[in-house]
Amino acid sequence: MKLVRARIQNFRNIEDSGEFSLDEHITCLVGKNESGKTTLLTALYRLNPIFRDAGFQWQIDYPRRHLSDYEERHDGKDADVITTWWTIEPAEKQAISNAFGAGALQSDEVVVKKDYGNVIRWTIRFDEAAIVQHLIDTSSLHDDEKAHIGSVQTMAELKAKTESLHESSPGRWQCIQKIDLDFPEASVSQAIVKLLDLPEFMLFSQYQRMQGQVSLEQIQQRESSNTLEAADQVFIALCKMASTTIAQVASIQDFESLISRFESASNKISAEMFRYWSQNKFLKVIFRLDHALPGDPPPFNSGRIFRTRILNELHDVTVPFDDRSTGFVWFFSFLVLFSQMKKQHQKRMVLLLDEPGLSLHGKAQADLLRYFRERLAPDHQVIYTTHSPFMVPSDNLLSVRTVEDMVVYHENGEPEVKGTKVGSEVLSTDPDTLFPLQSALGYEMTQSLFVGEHTLLVTRPSDLLFLRAMSEVLRSHKRIPLDPRWTICPAGGIEKVSAFMSFFGGNRLHVAVLTDFASDHERVENLRRWNTLRDTHIFSMGASTGQQEADVEDMLGTGLYVEIVNACYGLKGRQALPVPSAGAVARIVAYAEEHFRTQQDVVPGVNPKFDRYAPAVYFTEHQSEIIKKLFGADLKATLTRFEKLFTELNALLPE
Repeated sequence: MKLVRARIQNFRNIEDSGEFSLDEHITCLVGKNESGKTTLLTALYRLNPIFRDAGFQWQIDYPRRHLSDYEERHDGKDADVITTWWTIEPAEKQAISNAFGAGALQSDEVVVKKDYGNVIRWTIRFDEAAIVQHLIDTSSLHDDEKAHIGSVQTMAELKAKTESLHESSPGRWQCIQKIDLDFPEASVSQAIVKLLDLPEFMLFSQYQRMQGQVSLEQIQQRESSNTLEAADQVFIALCKMASTTIAQVASIQDFESLISRFESASNKISAEMFRYWSQNKFLKVIFRLDHALPGDPPPFNSGRIFRTRILNELHDVTVPFDDRSTGFVWFFSFLVLFSQMKKQHQKRMVLLLDEPGLSLHGKAQADLLRYFRERLAPDHQVIYTTHSPFMVPSDNLLSVRTVEDMVVYHENGEPEVKGTKVGSEVLSTDPDTLFPLQSALGYEMTQSLFVGEHTLLVTRPSDLLFLRAMSEVLRSHKRIPLDPRWTICPAGGIEKVSAFMSFFGGNRLHVAVLTDFASDHERVENLRRWNTLRDTHIFSMGASTGQQEADVEDMLGTGLYVEIVNACYGLKGRQALPVPSAGAVARIVAYAEEHFRTQQDVVPGVNPKFDRYAPAVYFTEHQSEIIKKLFGADLKATLTRFEKLFTELNALLPE
């Protein structure tokens, strides 16, 4: 079965979470600290815990502010804690159909509840009359026996009618035996439940990290007294992976055979881990079995001590497992426990992960999410909590649920405590709850909004507009345009390229830079020296125009740009920007800015400051009519400059 919805009630700070949906693969519960995320996972775990070590206790778990009224609030009955809704898998439906007939089920959805009496109650919609008839039809009863039984609606009726038959025929005994065997207490519901697989829940949190030192005497005592701690389960799982037990480790006489089994288990876990651990792949887990030394702190000063250490092969040094980064310890510990549980139970589980990767670097958290998708989700359902933006799946926000401890304030200012609520959609009125979602989405947008696989960095937004417009002009003239695989992105100048490449993950991008200053040798050399860009990926406007300094507007040519400016601002007569003589100005934009500054009546009633972005926008909207005004050598020279630049850029792309 697959878990599709849940509702938690009467549990700690959750009075009623409300019914909330769950993704069939991975669900992310986002909320700030103390919002109730861990409490939600704890309640889910206790529905069907994999270690059978946890149940609900109303004296401890019921909301404290109502504890004294428990019996009154629930009429002396056990209060419901968790209600879950499941869909029946195709294989299970087929098994039910084979056993009870094609029309046995009336719905594919099953409800499973658990209350403070720790009793699991099932609600299954089925057609009992159809199931009874199927049993009659497939039985060995004689026709006269079937006629005597007649039309019955329930299994209890069928059993009574069958037992009332006078003759002791094989068919009669077979039918009674089948009812007793398959339908305990003549209950059809219990019979169907036996064919359904309620997944077990495995909860893993920071508290279950494996300890670097284990006193074998102490853990044996806790095991025998049934007081094992959360971290003990991981060490026990490691022992089982090594095909041994705690008692055998404590009494082992052959150290090498023991360690070889543990190292074999560790190698298996490490191979899986380092497929998704990108932080440092030169780590190795090693084990030691020591006799305690009197000077060590209790309980490690007596008996045998099992120690786990991490070897850093780059620095050739070992450190205690507990001193390693908590992110590494968490990941290794989880893999040990999960691997053994998967091997031991060999069926679907619901994995509940409380703040996984809390102390991991943002990149490592992304690797952990990839592990969830690729290794866990195909066979298990994953529900995890977080308040880290890097653990929010920005590519699947529909799988995110918000968790809030809600307090409503009435008009008189009196607060009303609503308790923890779960939003089935990515909606919340609390900015702190939304912060991880906003951050994740913002990061994703910065990574993809302007950046493509092949990115051409330019200085200004106006560069982007002119380059795109001239590419279309070339295309219309049957000449070579800029390849559409290039994504043009304004970066603010060559001095910002290094920061851009670092922020946007430049090691994964194919980037070229088109700069406006051919004389900026120092910054260009820095890019080359730091291997930020290859020499062939740095272009300048000046190289295309034959000038020391040039903008993209200079590549247009003075005649075309003056035509664009005059048309953009509606300048005519003496207000118009004149075409400068050849070689009279170094940069056409500086010339236009000077004209607007000195000619105060250039644009009557308008601030005379020149805006270089406005002509770029105007050209993109009126490029055809403006180009038509250019003829002969000027147009040919403009097209040739841009075509040459685009050809060189296109040559950088893979075929």
